[in-house]
Amino acid sequence: MEEEKKSFPAWSCSVDQCLKEYNTSLDKGLTTEDVQTRRQKHGYNELAKEKGKPLWHLVLEQFDDTLVKILLGAAFISFVLAFLGDEHGSGAGFEAFVEPFVIVLILILNAVVGVWQESNAEKALEALKEMQCEYAKVIRDGVVLPNLPARELVPGDIVELHVGDKVPADMRVSGLKTSTLRVEQSSLTGEAMPVLKGANLVVTDDCELQGKENMVFAGTTVVNGSCVSIVTSIGMDTEIGKIQRQIHEASLEESETPLKKKLDEFGSRLTTSICVVCVLVWIINYKNFVSWDAADGTYKFSFEKCTYYFKIAVALAVAAIPEGLPAVITTCLALGTRKMAQKNAIVRKLPSVETLGCTTVICSDKTGTLTTNQMSATEFFTLGGKTTTSRVFSVDGTTYDPKDGGIVDWGCYNMDANLQAVAEICSVCNDAGVFYEGKLFRATGLPTEAALKVLVEKMGVPEKMGVPEKMNGESIQEDANFSDSGSSLKLACCDWWNKRSKRLATLEFDRVRKSMSVIVREPNGQNRLLVKGAAESILERSSYTQLADGSLVALDESSRDVILKKHSEMTSKGLRCLGLAYKDELGEFSDYTSEAHPSHKKLLDPSCYSDIETNLIFVGVVGLRDPPREEVGRAIEDCREAGIRVMVITGDNKSTAEAICCEIRLFSDNEDLSQSSFTGKEFMSLPSSRRSEILSKPGGKVFSRAEPRHKQEIVRMLKEMGEIVAMTGDGVNDAPALKLADIGIAMGITGTEVAKEASDMVLADDNFSTIVSAVAEGRSIYNNMKAFIRYMISSNVGEVISIFLTAALGIPECMIPVQLLWVNLVTDGPPATALGFNPADIDIMKKPPRKSDDCLIDSWVLVRYLVIGSYVGVATVGIFVLWYTQASFLGVSLITDGHTLVSFTQLQNWSECSSWGTNFTASPYTIAGGSRTVAFENNPCDYFTVGKVKPMTLSLSVLVAIEMFNSLNALSEDNSLLKMPPWRNPWLLVAMTVSFGLHCVILYVPFLANVFGIVPLSFREWFVVILVSFPVILIDEGLKFIGRWRRQRIKNKIKKMM
Repeated sequence: MEEEKKSFPAWSCSVDQCLKEYNTSLDKGLTTEDVQTRRQKHGYNELAKEKGKPLWHLVLEQFDDTLVKILLGAAFISFVLAFLGDEHGSGAGFEAFVEPFVIVLILILNAVVGVWQESNAEKALEALKEMQCEYAKVIRDGVVLPNLPARELVPGDIVELHVGDKVPADMRVSGLKTSTLRVEQSSLTGEAMPVLKGANLVVTDDCELQGKENMVFAGTTVVNGSCVSIVTSIGMDTEIGKIQRQIHEASLEESETPLKKKLDEFGSRLTTSICVVCVLVWIINYKNFVSWDAADGTYKFSFEKCTYYFKIAVALAVAAIPEGLPAVITTCLALGTRKMAQKNAIVRKLPSVETLGCTTVICSDKTGTLTTNQMSATEFFTLGGKTTTSRVFSVDGTTYDPKDGGIVDWGCYNMDANLQAVAEICSVCNDAGVFYEGKLFRATGLPTEAALKVLVEKMGVPEKMGVPEKMNGESIQEDANFSDSGSSLKLACCDWWNKRSKRLATLEFDRVRKSMSVIVREPNGQNRLLVKGAAESILERSSYTQLADGSLVALDESSRDVILKKHSEMTSKGLRCLGLAYKDELGEFSDYTSEAHPSHKKLLDPSCYSDIETNLIFVGVVGLRDPPREEVGRAIEDCREAGIRVMVITGDNKSTAEAICCEIRLFSDNEDLSQSSFTGKEFMSLPSSRRSEILSKPGGKVFSRAEPRHKQEIVRMLKEMGEIVAMTGDGVNDAPALKLADIGIAMGITGTEVAKEASDMVLADDNFSTIVSAVAEGRSIYNNMKAFIRYMISSNVGEVISIFLTAALGIPECMIPVQLLWVNLVTDGPPATALGFNPADIDIMKKPPRKSDDCLIDSWVLVRYLVIGSYVGVATVGIFVLWYTQASFLGVSLITDGHTLVSFTQLQNWSECSSWGTNFTASPYTIAGGSRTVAFENNPCDYFTVGKVKPMTLSLSVLVAIEMFNSLNALSEDNSLLKMPPWRNPWLLVAMTVSFGLHCVILYVPFLANVFGIVPLSFREWFVVILVSFPVILIDEGLKFIGRWRRQRIKNKIKKMM
């Protein structure tokens, strides 16, 4: 901002002042010495390349995460323990190394994906560089250099620009070489139309970008005319350079997504809980590895037992951490991106899928998003049979497609003379064309002129003029010649008019008379002047008007009032009005045929055009606009119902922006817009507190004539107020705000590469209503993520409680770390992923957006986790204890395999088995199918280590079965399975089958069974597993009932208070 104020305001100074300031001249330019001196001061004319992060730094960043650090620590400790166990010959073998290997593999894959995403994040700056011009035509030392590399330009250089040239630097126009100069700068300012440029100074020093009509900016394109300019700014000092700086600053301000914040917060709490429980487990068992010898009066320490209980603590850490959670979240978000892609929303950054769900404000561009970005004629009027009456024709259609709509109640195929004049002027006094590219009709030349040609196609050609075939809208459909290759569209009616009225000369548009005209040869051999331009200007220079029957009457005050009143009505609707007129009495040009005519020199002097365009015959007025998309109004209503505010930020003028916003129902018809509509400059001039007050008020807002810094500041203020902001845009000027917003949304069709690269999401159809659909999808995805997080965490709580119970009771460990890892990664994964397919709630877009700081796990959800987790832990440890101590369970025998029963006290003191002597023996037992027997002939105490393979398998199977049933509970947070039956999500049933199948694979494939330390189960044993597991559904149904009762009670309290 400071730099901008200090820089020389070339736009508000005369050309002579600029030449003096930059010490240059128009005819000789700079000297070689001047160039070298200035290059040392200003450098080269190129955008600076920001230094990227080194690869090693990117890799390290991927491990800067709480859960990842815990996993890394657990993997390291597991590896050390496995290595020491293998070195001391404890027989740990390959199985002991599986756990650390799998954890490390997961972390490496996570880091690779993270580095890949990070390295692709800053392509917006590269796309910006591609907009820079490569060569320029420059005058130096009095010599014209036709192809000087643009990077060598310095302030003060004299540059010539011609049609099609890309502007190489910010420059002050010193003079036009043609009557007009138009520059396409929509990508920089958001203006829908090419802008007229001139050499006259702009009085205001502090002028907005659109108001600098004597400046051309780097990266924009000359579409009409040529000029000589003085370079004022290069490289990073240009407007496009400032945008690059803003993009870079915005990327530094990027904040974490709401989900990332919640997961980090959850990770921190989980870390604390894990540390507390791990230490607690170790302390509870201290007597097993530290004992007091009364005889010697010394403490005895068993390193082996200390290591054993340390491994239990590590196993608990592995159990507590949901290793599969990052993978499942990524999968769910990826599934969401596929659904969104089907709805024309292409997500570039996965986390933005979830962020969309809590969007509270959508800041939308107008042109191309709320509107079609295709000019179209909406209505036109001419005088009727009298000078005091007018007739108005409404036109349907919002694109350049001639078949899109038509003229309402059009019965004028046999057009009267007045309508024929309208059609002739619109088609012949016109340099535009229409072509078909991909699935879109596009304009060549000025959009307004293209819209006039499309209007002529909808009017057709008069039958009475001897046309061989009636050429109305239907025949055009047959006659239109276009393909996907981007070929020009054959406009049959316009072609007919152009063949009928041969064009002889063109009087180009200029900003003084605000019109353009052509001299044509009519079929009767006479010359006629056809004129179109600003309606007030045309009317002012008209002496007559044409009535419907073709008769001419003098324009009096009453007829002028009729025309001006109708013109005022059209402009109040945001229409751009073009007046149409002609002239038959051309004087010295009545016999003009070619450049050889003696009066041709007058056509080369624009100052003569006003004299030629006098005493015109007024024909009518055509109203054009960039119309709103049909579906936007409904989308705005959906946003209102969903509690999402919509703000329009556009580079267009204030009246047009307000008219469009009223039409899409962002504002009501009679609403006072004094507190809802501001130009960017007006808004930024207000005190900060007042700006915050305006932004915090409910209802829609519109900011017109907005510059890039205005957009960025509005987004920044909204974020500081705690809003989750989605920002749409298509131009280079939108890129900084897109980067800064929580969700940057670029246009896929009209959007620049800069905008796309800076965005999080791209709209394939450039449609605002697609954003609303994406928000609904984002909300649904968040609900589904809550479902699988609820499922995974409740399962992990169960695992933690089972290990804690094992340690607290002093019984052998009922599961080893590699089994827990298998459950967390493999058997939990498919059901958790399938929960991402849960159907969305019907009223999902009738609820207000959730707050970004809402807890992922509130107090009631935590209670549910603990209750369900407690049952999981008790059931998992319980089946282990039952196998050792009970002969049967609910009438089902547990000792058919012949194993020995022990008392619970013996099980608790299993580590003292060696002191029991010969009083304890353990019988061998059989494995399912009788193919294998587990025997303890050498050492009966192996019954509690080697022999626990069967009860450990039962515990693991109960854990898997409970988690499958628990996934059914996660179908809905509060709805019963009777209301939300499992078949509502068939993918979940498939996933449960896959998980059970995978569990059976490791049970019944011998090699895998050895790796995981488990054995096959019999049908009877499976029956017991189901009996122990199924009650988890009944328990959660009870908890859901309580949850519904609590919610209803809160609602009733709120109603009473109201």
